[in-house]
Amino acid sequence: MKNSLTIATRGSALALWQANHIAGCITQRHGIAVQLLVLKTKGDIIQDVPLAKVGGKGLFVKEIEEALLDGRADIAVHSMKDVPMELPAGLTLGVVPQREALTDSLLSVHYPTLAALPQGAKVGTSSLRRQAQLLHLRPDLVIESLRGNVDTRLRKLMEGQFDAIVMASAGLNRLGLSAPHQTPLAPPEFLPACGQGALGLEFKESRTELAELLAFLDHPATHHCVAAERGFLAGLEGGCQVPIAAHATLGDDTENPSGTITIEGLVADPTGTRIIRQTLCGPRTQARALGLSLAQQVKQAGGQAILQELYEAQA
Repeated sequence: MKNSLTIATRGSALALWQANHIAGCITQRHGIAVQLLVLKTKGDIIQDVPLAKVGGKGLFVKEIEEALLDGRADIAVHSMKDVPMELPAGLTLGVVPQREALTDSLLSVHYPTLAALPQGAKVGTSSLRRQAQLLHLRPDLVIESLRGNVDTRLRKLMEGQFDAIVMASAGLNRLGLSAPHQTPLAPPEFLPACGQGALGLEFKESRTELAELLAFLDHPATHHCVAAERGFLAGLEGGCQVPIAAHATLGDDTENPSGTITIEGLVADPTGTRIIRQTLCGPRTQARALGLSLAQQVKQAGGQAILQELYEAQA
């Protein structure tokens, strides 16, 4: 093992917090110096276009994965919801630390809840998943695209450009940020993105010594739940261009490797008028397979038709 390690990361405040958090854990545990390699991804550069229209997968990870493959970095720290299902050959998401809050948060200067928003209120989000679920609950809302880092989006809210915005609770918690009114949008009414609130540590499969060094950071319960949610996403061949959501939970026996896992998955059209929701339960050791099975179940219940329409519209 080298006496120092390099973590590749995006340069946003949240990405840097996440990378520094993992670096600190490694240094504290093993006494190894860790440095950051800060990179700009395609998703960081293109800020004036809604994510659904940018197209392609890996908008926030491709350049970081290239640094792993060419040896500039040893580890990448990702937000799991940004990581495509297919990893480049030779790389693995070997470690998933304990999850932060998986919910979304509705932030507003004047209105305490979703129900309190006035008729026709303007809500900012770049996520079709959030848009679909918001419109399903409040068809009168006007949803407008909102891109940028956490600070930028909060500033636009405080300036009065929106009546409310929606962001991931985990990012707000990690950066210690909030708004005058903040309320969670949580399951079962509002499902998160697959892997939301969880981090993933990616590195070369051949680096077995690195896998052993980082193993202390892995949280089995989170790892299983994220595997189920990503299995659902993989089964739908989905990305950030389509309204897909999933939420996996473990039974009461969270420390029992043979315990059960329950996953609920959702596919919707962007207007929220058609939402397909299904639930499946099975052994946690089959987490990914359970997610894949749920994807087929959702497809057969009408999700396939919705997805086909969306992909044809984006072609």
